[in-house]
Amino acid sequence: MIPEDFARYSCQMALPGFGEATQELLQNAKVLVVGAGGLGCPAAQYLAGVGVGTLGIADYDAVSLSNLHRQILYTPADAGAKKAVVAAYILQKQNPGIKLIAHDIKITSDNVMDLIAPYDIVVDCTDNFETRYLLNDASVLSDKPVVYGAIYQFEGQVAIWNVKNSCGVPSSNYRDLFPQVNAAQIPNCAEGGVIPTLAGIIGCMQANEVIKYITKAGDLLAGRVLIFDAHSMQSRIIKIGYASKTNITGLTGTIIIPTMSVIEVRRALLDDTIELVDIRTDQERDVIDIGGVHMEADEVEDNLDYLTSGKPKVLYCSSGKRSGETVKTIKQKFPDAKVYSLEGGLGAFLS
Repeated sequence: MIPEDFARYSCQMALPGFGEATQELLQNAKVLVVGAGGLGCPAAQYLAGVGVGTLGIADYDAVSLSNLHRQILYTPADAGAKKAVVAAYILQKQNPGIKLIAHDIKITSDNVMDLIAPYDIVVDCTDNFETRYLLNDASVLSDKPVVYGAIYQFEGQVAIWNVKNSCGVPSSNYRDLFPQVNAAQIPNCAEGGVIPTLAGIIGCMQANEVIKYITKAGDLLAGRVLIFDAHSMQSRIIKIGYASKTNITGLTGTIIIPTMSVIEVRRALLDDTIELVDIRTDQERDVIDIGGVHMEADEVEDNLDYLTSGKPKVLYCSSGKRSGETVKTIKQKFPDAKVYSLEGGLGAFLS
């Protein structure tokens, strides 16, 4: 006889080998989903649906209309509201029997350890490399597994990091796959595009890895990365191995990226006190050009003398993410350089 509290889970409890004891594992689990966007929405929705007892949602961003084609928890009425708060509210209504916690915070090296401490497993649904590395390193130091997901255009990736095998050896982590990434040269979804269904597919795969980990069922994607192509509907699995090649001993401090608003930039241009630097590709600049010196992101290294001297430089791209990463890289090498990223990028400048 299924207890009344478990009646909503009767279909999954009918699975071979599942049962009440397995459902209790889910009910006692604590899962943190970091990023309530294209991946986080479907991942969190299915984790709430399956009955994860405590579900944390961490995100510092607000809902925008450009999110709605793939971030399925939100409606136009939510535009401007904080994602973590809205997502937690909606999921709590969908499943009143679990505990939802909204973490409306920007994750930094100062707070990431405290954030993940109460949780059993972390789901990485982020869209920037700085947070992804922070989550990875903090989870390795805390001995917690991380379910990784990433999407771009028509391709997605899924893996689970830092899971110990029967001999107690941890599986590979994110730095074993990508020791270092030049984020400035990689467009995000807003710039490179993404098919919305891919977000749902990869987010559901992430939720599936979490469920397998909690219920101790199935073969985890530990030491392996699944790569899925939404165009061909084909997938392949790349083996990474269990022996971690990285030695993570601490967390790298977060660098504050200096930005200038559109109003500040327009005023400074009128006063001729700044110089614009367009770091988009040639193809992007051919579509629309608002002026300024042009160099692609991978040419910045060859132009550091110019970028770190003379008038302050304001770098811009389509959304502000590539320019922000480029400014961060410059500031790491030249802390006193007067370089800024255009807040919101070209999209904000033209709106």
